[in-house]
Amino acid sequence: MNYKNLALKVVLLFVFGTVKAQDYKTENVVLITLDGMRWQEVFKGADSLMVDDSGMIKEPGSLLEDFWNEDPLQRREMLMPFFWNTLAKEGQIYGNRAYGNKVDNSNKMWFSYPGYNEVLSGFADDKRITSNDKTNNPNVTLLEYLNQKPEFKGKVMAFGSWDVFPYIVNEERSGVPVNAGFDIAEGADLSPEEILTNKMQSEIRGPWGGVRLDVFTQNYAMAALKNKKPRILYISYGETDDWAHENHYDQYIWSAKQTDAYIKEIWDFVQSDPQYKDKTTMIITTDHGRGITKTSWRGHGSSIPKAGEIWMAAIGPDSPVTGEMKSQGQWHSAMIARTIFQLLGMEYPDAKAGKVIEEMVK
Repeated sequence: MNYKNLALKVVLLFVFGTVKAQDYKTENVVLITLDGMRWQEVFKGADSLMVDDSGMIKEPGSLLEDFWNEDPLQRREMLMPFFWNTLAKEGQIYGNRAYGNKVDNSNKMWFSYPGYNEVLSGFADDKRITSNDKTNNPNVTLLEYLNQKPEFKGKVMAFGSWDVFPYIVNEERSGVPVNAGFDIAEGADLSPEEILTNKMQSEIRGPWGGVRLDVFTQNYAMAALKNKKPRILYISYGETDDWAHENHYDQYIWSAKQTDAYIKEIWDFVQSDPQYKDKTTMIITTDHGRGITKTSWRGHGSSIPKAGEIWMAAIGPDSPVTGEMKSQGQWHSAMIARTIFQLLGMEYPDAKAGKVIEEMVK
């Protein structure tokens, strides 16, 4: 017997078996963030502290019919039906602290730019990312790393409601196109959807100077999915945070439900398109949490207790169907970047990034 050949066969079997075991089906990724969306509403629905005559809603009792039930499991489904009728049955949802299932920011700032940097780069940078100023991110994000790879070059896109995203993604250095704030769709081959959205955005400015209404972000992102077919798509919705800052709990709740519908629209298209169907992982999270009292819920930041408590969710061909995660454990948004690379069959290039979310990959 030729023991050398036998040994070689054993080694090859082991190597190829290992490769096969790590061969994921994910070819595309949709990463979504809801700015400042609390885990309390995600898991318990409308907050009983807010749904009253406190002045935070337009009419006393106006949220009751659409959003109130004594059972928090019913309330959360009324608020976010896609989350609880699809994600909970076909994917994973992390962050219900009632079960000791904890998701937190690694950064200690607990506001937007540090939170988005952590999600996109894979680590906190509390020494350099200390404000929401429009300064280019010194860190390389997962979007930039992927755009540097030949198989993803020109197939990475980002859309956001907040006008700071071109700086967070460092559009100038990364080459990743970012449509954010009041940017319009540009180019010679605009789709009818993009032309109409350009017109509507110019006519409907919304209540904030630096944040557009999420409907425009959604329409631009959907048009890109349909017509430009990116392999990596990042979408950030902003209304929930801005309505909360203004102490409008009713608008915050309505925006959360509308965003849930936007996410459903994206997933329904993904599952209907040959490029994306059963080859796409969608990961959803937030940049930070908020306060938990009637007065502190509108704010966040290091001075607000509990504002670093967040949540995340995933659905895709390589993520086990575990629904609402009830196991005790600790996860961080810094873990998302390396997990995305793992799902794409690659090692994340920055050693500072958080670990892979092992429960999110088979």
